Amino acid sequence: MREIVLDTLLTLERGESYSHMLVKAVLDKYDYLEARDKAFFKRLTEGTQERRLELDYYLDYFSSVPVKKMKPLIRCLLRMSVYQLLYMDNVPDSAVCNEACKLAAKRGFCGLRGFVNGILRTIAKEREKLPLPDEEEALAYLSVKYSMPEWITGEWLEDYGRDITERLLRALLDIHPVCLRMSSRAAREEREAVCGRIREKGVGITQSPYLPYLYILGHTEGPAALPGFAEGKFIVQDVSSALAVEAALIREGDFVIDVCASPGGKSLLAAEKAGTGRVLSRDISEEKVERIAENVLRMRAENIETEIFDGSGTDERLAGRADVVLLDVPCSGLGVVGKKRDIKYRLQADSCRDIEMLQRQIVRASAGYVKPGGILLYSTCTIRREENEDMVRFIVGELGFTPMPLEGILPRRVFEERDRLEEDMRRAGREPGKGLTEAEKKACIQILPGYMKADGFFIARFRRAEETDG
Repeated sequence: MREIVLDTLLTLERGESYSHMLVKAVLDKYDYLEARDKAFFKRLTEGTQERRLELDYYLDYFSSVPVKKMKPLIRCLLRMSVYQLLYMDNVPDSAVCNEACKLAAKRGFCGLRGFVNGILRTIAKEREKLPLPDEEEALAYLSVKYSMPEWITGEWLEDYGRDITERLLRALLDIHPVCLRMSSRAAREEREAVCGRIREKGVGITQSPYLPYLYILGHTEGPAALPGFAEGKFIVQDVSSALAVEAALIREGDFVIDVCASPGGKSLLAAEKAGTGRVLSRDISEEKVERIAENVLRMRAENIETEIFDGSGTDERLAGRADVVLLDVPCSGLGVVGKKRDIKYRLQADSCRDIEMLQRQIVRASAGYVKPGGILLYSTCTIRREENEDMVRFIVGELGFTPMPLEGILPRRVFEERDRLEEDMRRAGREPGKGLTEAEKKACIQILPGYMKADGFFIARFRRAEETDG
């Protein structure tokens, strides 16, 4: 099993796949393995990726060879072995060291067995007093302790202060349970019947405190194997994603355009809300649209039409036709690094500027689809002012949309948690919604892990002026 982990980490090291996609592919390939082995593979692979920056810090401290100069196989082997020593208490130190040496020899590095063994045994011995940067140096300390690149940690320190940033970083490393969304139109009895069938399989499931049709899963090998999945009783969808659709206040009979829709969770919930209306669900590639179509077919959503379309371009045929346009635009994804663990290592500040430009291009190209008096719902799964609050100012100031308040639309609990966050920000000397007008502040919300039990997410709601508004 460790060799499969090693090969997976090497593939990720070469940048040939994303961790969440590759882990799923490997588990599918080795579906015949026992549940215990699958769990070991998933925990070790994902944990090693998640803690990579911290692991490299310790390796650089104890190794005579810098991590960057190590052979890729030895580098990955040491990372996964140190992760086991520090974070997998049920694995004996001797087993970690012995198996690492065996793997090094098996893969052609017999001469490095002593090097590998020496580093691992030293770290095991020093485990209780491993070095970290000085706590007074907040940027370096938090970056290493929570394995988050300094440029990202620095942005959050500037926007939120040390205490909130540490709370956020800690939350992103917590276990992220799977969230299921059942039909928003299903009666409570029907939803409970599905939950009962799931519990019979030994899987814990509890109702979300935010929305009645959302349920949080306990440990499971995969939602697709659960009772009710094949029949379209539920879809995997995080709380924050569902809240974005709730914020749009879609009504019976509405025509909704979901511009960047894959894998289709928002489109499906929008279709339920629209009822006799319809949803046009689009994305940029055949692969993405096929994912939407698969979910649409399984969930038996007859009022959704799927199309391949590049959201950075404008489809003049749709000008002024949509009651609601959903714009969950491509983003840096920092709100979901707990699920997509290599995002934080692949991102660079320069690439984020390219993302910001693309976001503006998509919003500008799609804003005209909203009919007079209609709603534009902007959202991202990130925690960056440039992609969130700055976009609010762009949509209002340059595109002429009116910010619309979210209170009274989203659950009260969301605002109670937001209020606690903003109170802590003021205590830290930070201004919530800096640079926004009062109306703009009321039209948007940053969902922050550590304060809210959801992915990091940003939601903003706007209305296009009526033709007679002036």
